[in-house]
Amino acid sequence: MATRIGVVTFPGTLDDRDAARAVRLAGGEPVALWHADADLHGVDAVVLPGGFSYGDYLRAGAISRFAPVMGEVVDAAGKGLPVLGICNGFQVLTEAHLLPGSMVKNDHLHFVCREQELVVENASTAWTRDFADGQHITVPLKNQDGQYVADERTLDELEGEGRVVFRYEGVNPNGSRRGIAGISNVAGNVVGLMPHPEHAVEAGFGPDGPRGPRTGTDGLGFFTSVLHALVG
Repeated sequence: MATRIGVVTFPGTLDDRDAARAVRLAGGEPVALWHADADLHGVDAVVLPGGFSYGDYLRAGAISRFAPVMGEVVDAAGKGLPVLGICNGFQVLTEAHLLPGSMVKNDHLHFVCREQELVVENASTAWTRDFADGQHITVPLKNQDGQYVADERTLDELEGEGRVVFRYEGVNPNGSRRGIAGISNVAGNVVGLMPHPEHAVEAGFGPDGPRGPRTGTDGLGFFTSVLHALVG
């Protein structure tokens, strides 16, 4: 029986089908979760995909945090359920206080869309175990409110506890503090990042990677990682 990975759709979500496809290519069974349903339908993990939930009105991710499904996600994450927040999903995780800090507008005040190189800083989380510490990967990045901010004490805690999971390499595309592209909670089951691994899961279609032109599969490791983590 395939591992069931829930993919949440909020009003304004753009990348739910891409995330579901990534789960399928990794060998899992994607399960559609609707924002208004207070039920996770027995899934083994959850992905909060990218987009502009509720039009990013008020603040990116701020309204989605109160969706009925998020009450279930917060409770299940506290019990160890693996949760991945991608772009807008990362914003939702910070608003729900599953991850510290916040996301604000890019320092150049423009939308950015580029192939982004990342350094894997922590390969021990539920979503990164198929990578290696220090590994370089390339996945698409597309955001307007992608600047990760936190106070110095929080940043020091993240660094000291090994909870910076990804860091931007070569260029900081949005002004994020200390070049942070993704972080985890203390337990390592909740990970949020701004770049989009679900858009780099099939050879010939994703971005050029460190292993060669149009490698395109650097993002697949996120989804195989959680499958391997769940089966032990």
